[in-house]
Amino acid sequence: MSERDQGSLPGAPLSLGNLPDEFKGFDRIYEQEIRPALLARETERVAAAKKAIQTRWIGGAVIVGGALLGLAVLKMPFVAIIIAIIGFGVIGWGNMAIMKLAGEAKALIVEPIARQLSLDFVPAPGTCESIYRHKEVGVVPGWDRSKFEDLVAGKRGVVDFELFEAHLEEKRTTTDSKGRTQTTWVTVFRGQCLRLDFHKTFYGRTLVTRDAGFFNRFGGGKGMQRAGLEDPRFEKIFEVYTTDQVESRYLLTPDLMQKLVDLEDVFRGGKLKAAFDGGEMLITVQGGNLFEPGSMFRPLDSADRVQELLRDFAAVFGIIDAVTAGRSRMPPPTGPQS
Repeated sequence: MSERDQGSLPGAPLSLGNLPDEFKGFDRIYEQEIRPALLARETERVAAAKKAIQTRWIGGAVIVGGALLGLAVLKMPFVAIIIAIIGFGVIGWGNMAIMKLAGEAKALIVEPIARQLSLDFVPAPGTCESIYRHKEVGVVPGWDRSKFEDLVAGKRGVVDFELFEAHLEEKRTTTDSKGRTQTTWVTVFRGQCLRLDFHKTFYGRTLVTRDAGFFNRFGGGKGMQRAGLEDPRFEKIFEVYTTDQVESRYLLTPDLMQKLVDLEDVFRGGKLKAAFDGGEMLITVQGGNLFEPGSMFRPLDSADRVQELLRDFAAVFGIIDAVTAGRSRMPPPTGPQS
């Protein structure tokens, strides 16, 4: 029987799969706290899912019927457009209950796990001030409007970290030949931002980006030179620029580079960028949406909802551990680095 099937059977055992040893006790947290809360909402989920499916069929039929009536019969496209708007409205109305439940289910899953890990979870944090550090080191572009969600903050050993989702938009104004202006908002970044504070100053600044082909020639900024990586496999994936060649080689071990590749996969995103600066490592991954409860069209207490969340945390912890290990092997500077 699969874990997904187990999620629908009260009393079925939970198997969290291949997770690090530090998460072995979460089956108990799941069974005693998370699962009962989710099962209490299962009847509500079934009703919301049924309503969403029914209204999708109805809304879809309205859209198709409107297209046929407006375009094929009446030859009046605006009629088809109006009816299509009504159809999409029906679909949106039908999804409201299940979307509301999804947000509440997220809290039921994330908050107990965050407490167990001694982390703070804030679904709507307002402004995340460290986004300005991400901009300063060049891992996000400038923006005019921002929105932040799902802030998780805490410690891993002596390392403070915070992870949040950011949506950054730039305001762009165009003028046509008649002098009329039009303003649009363009997304310049949407994804996950991670800040790690090691409380020990790095000797230089190191920037890690995806290989940009022709654009690699523009480098990583003033005073930075291209760094050579220990593993040629990752030189095909990443471009690294640094002000301290020695430090960059200690920090960017093959183990850390692999964990950065894995982070994209776990975060379900891409175009990773990272920077070491001051005492911090700042990472961004475009796309992806962490801490979501998953499909609302399967049982709420499905075990893989917890598995996915723990893998998110394990990926972050793996980055912290790899950087900490690299720094521990690094000798103190003896003079100017080349």
